Amino acid sequence: MESRGGSHRDTGVLIDIDGVLTVSWEPLPGAVAAMTALRTAGYPLALVTNNTSRTRASIATRLAGLGFPVGADDILTAPAATASYLRAHHPNARCLLLTAGDVGDDLDGVRLADDAEAPDVVVLGGAGDAFTYEALNRVFRHLDAGARLVAMHRNLYWRTSGGLDLDTGAFLLGLERASGVEAVVTGKPAEAFFAAALAHLGVAAGAAVMIGDDVESDVLAAQRNGITGVLVRTGKFRPETLRAADGAPDHVVDSFADLPALLDRLVSGAL
Repeated sequence: MESRGGSHRDTGVLIDIDGVLTVSWEPLPGAVAAMTALRTAGYPLALVTNNTSRTRASIATRLAGLGFPVGADDILTAPAATASYLRAHHPNARCLLLTAGDVGDDLDGVRLADDAEAPDVVVLGGAGDAFTYEALNRVFRHLDAGARLVAMHRNLYWRTSGGLDLDTGAFLLGLERASGVEAVVTGKPAEAFFAAALAHLGVAAGAAVMIGDDVESDVLAAQRNGITGVLVRTGKFRPETLRAADGAPDHVVDSFADLPALLDRLVSGAL
C-alpha cells in the first residue's frame, strides 16, 4: 500500500467477521475496542463475510448488541452477492437453495424453487444440518439432469466455540467431481465480490486493506485483486495452512486488536 499522506479517510478497510471479530458470535478480545478506534480515526469500513446463515440486518443487530459500531449498510454478505449474480445471469430461473439458516431477505428478486420443482440452478449456502445425504444426493441428481451450480463460497471449514466445523467447500468438491459441473462462486474469493466491496467504500484496490482468518479466500484472494492482505492468528488460522498456502500474506498479526496500529504505520508510510 502506498502512503496515503496521513489521511485515514482515503484508506478503506475490509473486515471478515467469523474468526476475526467473533467466534460463535462472541467477540474476540480487543475486537470491539479496535473497531471503535478505526471508526474514531475515520477509516471507511466494510464487513465482508461469507456467512450464509444470517441476513445483513440480523448480523448488524447481533454485532451492535455486542458493542461493535456497525449498521446493516456496513455489511456485505455472500447471499446478497449471490442474489445480484442470479438476477444478472439467471433472471427468473428456478433456484433450489440448500443452506443453513434463513437468508431469504437478502435474496431479493430470486425465485426459490420448492422440492417439487426441477430447478434451473442449485444454490449452495453454508453447510449445516441441512446438508444431509438425502439433500446432497438430490442436488447431485439435479446437476446430473442439467442444473447449473452456484456456491456462495467454497470455505472448507470455520471456527466455532466447539472447534473446527466442516463447511460447504468440503461437500462442493465432491459434487463438482461427481457431476462434472463446476460451481460459480459468488462470495469470497470471487473477484466480483471484492470489486463490489471496493465500490461500496469508494476506494481503489491500492488504497484498501483486507483482514481475515482464511489465508486463501480472505487474504491471498484480496491480494490478487490489488488489495493489501492481513492475516490474523485467530479463528480458523493454522500454521500448517499458512505454510501450504499458494502465497504469502502482506502482513500477519496476532488478532484484530493489532489492526489500528498496523494501519497507522501503513498510512504514514512507516511500513
